[in-house]
Amino acid sequence: MIKVISFLFSDKAHAALASEIRRNVFVEEQRVSPDEEYDEHENESTHYLVYLDDKAIGTARWRKTEKGIKLERFAVLKEHRNSGAGSAVLTKVLSDVIPLNEKIYLHSQVAALNFYLKAGFVTEGDEFVEANIRHYKMTWKK
Repeated sequence: MIKVISFLFSDKAHAALASEIRRNVFVEEQRVSPDEEYDEHENESTHYLVYLDDKAIGTARWRKTEKGIKLERFAVLKEHRNSGAGSAVLTKVLSDVIPLNEKIYLHSQVAALNFYLKAGFVTEGDEFVEANIRHYKMTWKK
């Protein structure tokens, strides 16, 4: 059974689990520099963990910016992709931020574009490179 919880980064036990998932997915698998992955926005963000049968398998976060609500750091452990974990955490994040009535956007890796398109996001602007990975800015349109 998939369960999604939200937490603040001051919750060190949950923060450690989320950081480990991000390390596995972004730093090890995708070769993102740890300095780029872990940033100054950790404490101002609302974080999420996805559990499958009491094991943390995914994470995400959102934060307010001058441009609206930015969804970030969506990561699911490789062996659990296509399990519904990504959809579960995205659904939970959206249910938390839509009531804030602000623009919702994210930077999607090219490999994840279809996932976000199916969820109701649209691309905005040209492709760009962030952390040596091709991305598109996407905005929530539903």
